[in-house]
Amino acid sequence: MSITKTRALLVDVARHLFAQKGLDGTTMNDIAVASQKGRRTLYTYFKNKEEIYYAVIESEVERISEKMDEVANREMDSEQKVVMLVFTHLSMIKEAVMRNGNLRAEFFRNIWMVERCRKAFDQEELEIFRRVLKEGKEKGHLCLDNIELTADIIHYCLKGLEVPYIYGRLGGGISVEESRPIVMRMVCRCLGVNRMYY
Repeated sequence: MSITKTRALLVDVARHLFAQKGLDGTTMNDIAVASQKGRRTLYTYFKNKEEIYYAVIESEVERISEKMDEVANREMDSEQKVVMLVFTHLSMIKEAVMRNGNLRAEFFRNIWMVERCRKAFDQEELEIFRRVLKEGKEKGHLCLDNIELTADIIHYCLKGLEVPYIYGRLGGGISVEESRPIVMRMVCRCLGVNRMYY
């Protein structure tokens, strides 16, 4: 098994154990036994449990980033693409948190470690929004004075919506289908789009 595959296996096994038993309830020995790789192999890749936890969060963030990039590369109107990026961001964050069971509480308890892990993702996401906004402006779909600032505002608004979205506190139970036209109207107004989608 290659170095990359072995490391990926260890991270995936650790993610499952963290999801079942939580970070505190999982030991390095548990990870070594469950992966059938042994402690020596585990310590070759990771110095301690916190380092493997960091790798788990990084792997989740990479999945989100790949999905965002996939959306950004689709052929569609710029304003529709921004809306799709908004919903993709929120749904992928929610999925990552929800699929990690007991690790969910750790995400919110240890927010500074999560933020540190997210640093590269945040930069990638900002670049995706900048690219999409620039493309929209060049095509004449969007009327923007400052692409950088607009991308920053969208990104930080989304970060602020993550926790309420994950806990279902947005819109009093409104569905994604019901919220999409509302979000589309807001995005169109903010981006200076003349044609409206309803």
